[in-house]
Amino acid sequence: MADVDIKQLLEAGAHFGHKTERWHPKMAQYIHSKRGGSHIIDLTKTVVKLEEALAVVEEAASKNKQVLFVGTKKQAQDIVKNLAEATGQPYVTERWLGGMLTNWNTIGAQIKHLVDLETKMANGELANKFNKLEVQRFQEEIDSLNFLYGGIKELNVRPGVVVVFDIVHDHNAVKEATKLKLPIVGVCDTNANPTGITYPIPCNDDAIKTLQLLADYFQAAVTAGKAKSKVEKPADKDEK
Repeated sequence: MADVDIKQLLEAGAHFGHKTERWHPKMAQYIHSKRGGSHIIDLTKTVVKLEEALAVVEEAASKNKQVLFVGTKKQAQDIVKNLAEATGQPYVTERWLGGMLTNWNTIGAQIKHLVDLETKMANGELANKFNKLEVQRFQEEIDSLNFLYGGIKELNVRPGVVVVFDIVHDHNAVKEATKLKLPIVGVCDTNANPTGITYPIPCNDDAIKTLQLLADYFQAAVTAGKAKSKVEKPADKDEK
């Protein structure tokens, strides 16, 4: 795993926290100072925590476990989607629907229905059975279901780790992952409560440059983990 470059974090504005009146006292250990009415995050601690989180993500990928990426606020959506698609991992970028992790029977049934419709649309079964207007309605249903569930069509019941780009905004994802005792990597700005986050990363969670830099690190970690998995597989066979 590559070392985290503190200079890159600085250039991306990862150290800029929220206004001091919006801070959460539990983030005190990660705050360096105050400047212009805002808190400044201690990037030396960000480096340590980010490297810990990246090691966990890499290990999960090396064991062929899925990494669920979550980022539903506007500035994170495209970044998180691109990251997940580039690494072949599940993601949620639109809206966290209640039960996405804790009520998999219901969510799984919706995904099964979506995949079934897509298959029938692709092989022409719907076009053969229904008129154009009805087929159009099926397509609209497919589009609607993809909007909600498209990113988790390949999600296993229990991902190896859940990476949340803003634990305050996506608190429902954190809540469900916590309930299932899944490891959580969470980006924690100065207004967040890191308690209960398995691997908190003290960092600006608003700046696009910062979010993109984090995504680049996560992508490298997943890629490295997958490469390690491919190398280790033949060795496992030899051992048997």
